[in-house]
Amino acid sequence: MTIPGPLNPSPRLLLGPGPSDAHPRVLQAMTTPLLGHLDPQFLDIMTETQEMLRQVFRTKNALTFPVSATGTAGMEACLVNLLEPGDKAVVCTMGYFGDRMAEIAGRTGAEVTVLKRPWGEVFDPQEVREAVRRVRPKVVAAVHAETSTGAMQDIEPLGKIAREHDALLVTDCVTSLGCIPVEPDAWGIDAAFSCSQKGLSCPPGLAPVTFGERAVAALKARKTKVQSWYLDLSTIMSYWGSNDRAYHHTAPISMVYAIREGLRLVLEEGLEARWARHRRNHEALKAGLRALGMEYAAAEGHRLPPLNAVRIPDGVDDAAGRKRLLAEFGIEVGAGLGAFKGTAWRIGIMGHNSRPECVVRVLAALEQVLMGFGAKVAPGTGVGAAEKVYATAS
Repeated sequence: MTIPGPLNPSPRLLLGPGPSDAHPRVLQAMTTPLLGHLDPQFLDIMTETQEMLRQVFRTKNALTFPVSATGTAGMEACLVNLLEPGDKAVVCTMGYFGDRMAEIAGRTGAEVTVLKRPWGEVFDPQEVREAVRRVRPKVVAAVHAETSTGAMQDIEPLGKIAREHDALLVTDCVTSLGCIPVEPDAWGIDAAFSCSQKGLSCPPGLAPVTFGERAVAALKARKTKVQSWYLDLSTIMSYWGSNDRAYHHTAPISMVYAIREGLRLVLEEGLEARWARHRRNHEALKAGLRALGMEYAAAEGHRLPPLNAVRIPDGVDDAAGRKRLLAEFGIEVGAGLGAFKGTAWRIGIMGHNSRPECVVRVLAALEQVLMGFGAKVAPGTGVGAAEKVYATAS
């Protein structure tokens, strides 16, 4: 066979649902020479990473660490550790990733009650309260930031409901951590998970998780073994949750370097400033998209700043439009999933990519693509609308 040449992919601006572009400092950190996964220096790096992750999660939870796998492994780690065969769970689904939580919960042998909202909508807390009162579950699971629809669920009321009925609240924060407020301690979240490749400006490969005292107590009180050996927190705690740092698996050293630098960047900027940056760029993008005739798929008042799901205008071909964005402008946006397949695009401005230059670039490219399909768009309309928002914000 012919040996392939060195890697040299065409440059892309990753403005889909993830991964987003990694920050240059993160990529530089990944070139740091490797250490052994039990080297005293690396153990210090683990401790630093955990402490910074607690600050970014806004929690005091001792069991806070990055799972050595992608975001879905964080989801699975939360659910398989807290649910046993015969347990009851209520899973709130309002899109693709809520459905995934229900699927994983069901595979534990738990009795799962699925609450559904139409894609793009969110739950009324009273609806959840009635279900929890009726079912009396051990676990309530909900998505904070639904990546498939761009909808944001208010989590704090669900935390109160879970505690009122002695249930544990598990929350998907994959598209929210590092972009918008996430408050496990203040909101009553017992276990939360995220990912490295969105708001934290790192490559894919790690899934930050945090478990509160009630969740840890439930884990220790299990009557059966966790169905996943690799994700069994009772053994992972010996590596990430103990001063002794006993061997569990070979950690992805370079990815830990990466997330350590990503967390440093978050804390240097400040969480409130970072949240404000994402909100400002979202407002500019939203103004530009509306000027181009593109409407949001998520309900008003519940839209995610880092993930903008918008309806594709009539007459514009989904696949052909995204292909032109990629081939001619080097910009990736996400296709719709499930109920939004073929009818929506998902535009992510997360972490390092939540910048005015990214907003302006994607709006200018979208304008050309839409005009190519015959849309009546005046040149400069989208960019002009965004610039007005920036001028007002400054």
